[in-house]
Amino acid sequence: MKIYNRQGLFDEQNVLEKLTKLGDPLVLVSQHIDFTLFKDKLLKFTGRAEATAKPAKGRPSYDVVTMIKIIFLQRLYNLSDNQVEFQITDRLSFRRFLGIPFSAAVPDCKTVWAFRELLNKEGEDRSKALFELFLNKLNEDGLLAKEGKMVDATLVSVPIQRNTREENKEIKAGKTPTSFSENKNKLAQKDTDARWTKKNNTSHFGYKNHIKAETKRKFITDYVVTDATPHDSTQACQLLSEADRRQDFYADSAYQTPEIKAKLEALEMQEHITEKGHRNHPLTEGQKQTNRKKSKTRSRVEHIFGYMANNMNDGTFIRTIGKARATVVIGLNNLVYNICRYIQLKKLNYA
Repeated sequence: MKIYNRQGLFDEQNVLEKLTKLGDPLVLVSQHIDFTLFKDKLLKFTGRAEATAKPAKGRPSYDVVTMIKIIFLQRLYNLSDNQVEFQITDRLSFRRFLGIPFSAAVPDCKTVWAFRELLNKEGEDRSKALFELFLNKLNEDGLLAKEGKMVDATLVSVPIQRNTREENKEIKAGKTPTSFSENKNKLAQKDTDARWTKKNNTSHFGYKNHIKAETKRKFITDYVVTDATPHDSTQACQLLSEADRRQDFYADSAYQTPEIKAKLEALEMQEHITEKGHRNHPLTEGQKQTNRKKSKTRSRVEHIFGYMANNMNDGTFIRTIGKARATVVIGLNNLVYNICRYIQLKKLNYA
């Protein structure tokens, strides 16, 4: 039996039209987000005068706008470098979003890796600059309500390291184990910055994403990345700034510390931190009722982490080695969340 696999003149167009009718989410992204917003900053990072400047040898470099859109896809769907290359090659919806014709070659996994590495050149977190660029757009569009701030932190896991007890002991002491330093290939695959911690009797290995967000529209306005060991409250004072003056502040009981209270007083912020009972000093009915009122707003920060975990294909797990790279990827996750939140509000005619 003969199998015919001839492509018709309008087959690709028909498939794309069908994808649009089925609700391709990337169509909405293309309608509402102009990724050229990041072009000038990315050209500065790459050291190129033009988006498709041709190097002295070899083929022209890929357009930086196309590359940041690939990074967007990678973080939105939590894809490895190999998988993002495969999915762009395989999926028409990805190609349409990127503007890459079906007959054209796509950037390979090494190109994607090299581009992302530019966001971490010499230890500088350049993803924060992209995050702030989009934040400025939100501010210019009048979408940052400045009616209140909420802070919280979530664990971000990385691949577990299989080390010996002695190696782990040296890592905790801030040293590089001798067995790692003697083997450069082994050292390149070992994350000596990530740490173990326990939450709800479950062990986690990785980092923490400490965020500050708007209470009204739930945009992330700032963040700090640490390893997994610091207490959630340790970064709150760093996250609060003069821009938050006289706003309401919401957080859970973990943020009931003298340092945070002093910071709130200095910024004249109204405190709405939930209270916690202690042994022989349980919460009164009045305190419980007040906590419920505070939690109605404070709990909105959990929606952000829930979106990352569920809608971004478990964005609370990343594939990186070292804090510098983890900081870049976590920052990109925060940026992608803000972009998706913006599109949600546009869709609902709230923006």
